[in-house]
Amino acid sequence: METITSWYNALDPTMRVYWGIAIFASGVFLIQMVMTFIGIGDIDGGDADFDLGDGSGNTLDTGGTLQLFSVRNIINFLLGVGWGGVCFSQTIDNHTLLALVALLTGCVFVGVFLFLFSQMHRLEHDGTFRIEDAVGQVADVYLRIPGERQGEGKIQFSFQGSVQELPAITDGPGIATGQKVRVREVIGGHTLLVEKL
Repeated sequence: METITSWYNALDPTMRVYWGIAIFASGVFLIQMVMTFIGIGDIDGGDADFDLGDGSGNTLDTGGTLQLFSVRNIINFLLGVGWGGVCFSQTIDNHTLLALVALLTGCVFVGVFLFLFSQMHRLEHDGTFRIEDAVGQVADVYLRIPGERQGEGKIQFSFQGSVQELPAITDGPGIATGQKVRVREVIGGHTLLVEKL
C-alpha cells in the first residue's frame, strides 16, 4: 500500500486528477456491471432523457427513453475522461489540449454505451404476438377448413416458443385436419386466409 501511495504522490498534480478519476470511475463501473449481471435493479437517476428517435419509444431504461443524464452515463463519462487523460498524457504535453481530449473521450464513451444499449434493446422482443406476424408462416390444420370460404377452421403454428391457434379460411377446396398450410393474408383483422402446401 505504501508503494502505491508513494507512486501516487510522485505524480504530476494533473496526472493525480486523471488517475483519481480513472480509478474511481473504474471501480464504480465494475460494481455497476456486477449488479447488472446478477440482476439487481437499475441505479440510474435523473429526469433528463435522450430519445434515440427509432420510433419505438422503448429502450432498456424505464420510462421509454435512454436517460442521458443518469448515474450510469456519468460514470461512463468519467471513465472516458480519466482513462483518456491517463492514456493521452504520454503524447500530449499541453494541459489544456489534454483536458479537451479527455473530455472528448468521455463524450465518446457515453455515445458508445448509448449505442450499445440501444442495439441490445433491438435484440430483445417482448413476445407479443400480432396476427400480422402469421403471414408467410407454415401451420398445421387443427380443425378442418371448409373450402371456398364456406366456413372457418382452425390452424396451429409455433411463434417465439408459444403455440398459436387461430381461425382460418381458404379459397380452394377444403383442407383436412393435419394438413400443412401457408398463411397468405389476414382477413377482417382476426381470420387467416391459407393455402394448402
